[in-house]
Amino acid sequence: MAFRFRPAQLQGLCIIDPQLYPDGRGFFMETYKHSDFARAGIPSTFVQDNHSSSSRGIVRGLHYQLPPHAQGKLVRVPFGSVWDVAVDLRRGSPTFGKWVGLELSQENRMMLFIPPGFAHGFLALSEHAELFYKCTSEYDRASEAGVRWNDPDLGIGWPTEVAGVSEKDGGLPFLREARLFDREGGE
Repeated sequence: MAFRFRPAQLQGLCIIDPQLYPDGRGFFMETYKHSDFARAGIPSTFVQDNHSSSSRGIVRGLHYQLPPHAQGKLVRVPFGSVWDVAVDLRRGSPTFGKWVGLELSQENRMMLFIPPGFAHGFLALSEHAELFYKCTSEYDRASEAGVRWNDPDLGIGWPTEVAGVSEKDGGLPFLREARLFDREGGE
């Protein structure tokens, strides 16, 4: 198998370590293989790929989409380093409002699968960082939602000072005001 799958602290999140095949030219690695992911309990079909670029200290998120366009995401960082965060927004979940954060980087090559029902955001740790993610549902503006990155009720431990956030992300609602998912990932 080209991947090692490790469950994260919140049910449904999965940390994925791809197998690296280095040689004198550089390296080769698979970043997704449907059959391996399905065997690991991630049977999702991905329908959209996104790629973002950020400067050090920029926060993007915390974003999600509501049903019927809720998105699962497979996130990786091919250039630079980010502190990647997923927040459980499934009402009734035993881990509702809890978050997991980990460094994803071009050095560690780890990936994170975030199922529907979670908000996602990240902080660029390197001078320049690029984040690539596959989505299980296409972007739909009417389903777009978010939670404020610095919500004190979430208490996310951002590891460095935040240098900037978009006006849109800075105006997202706090968790207590946000549109959320039911326990199964529906609205």
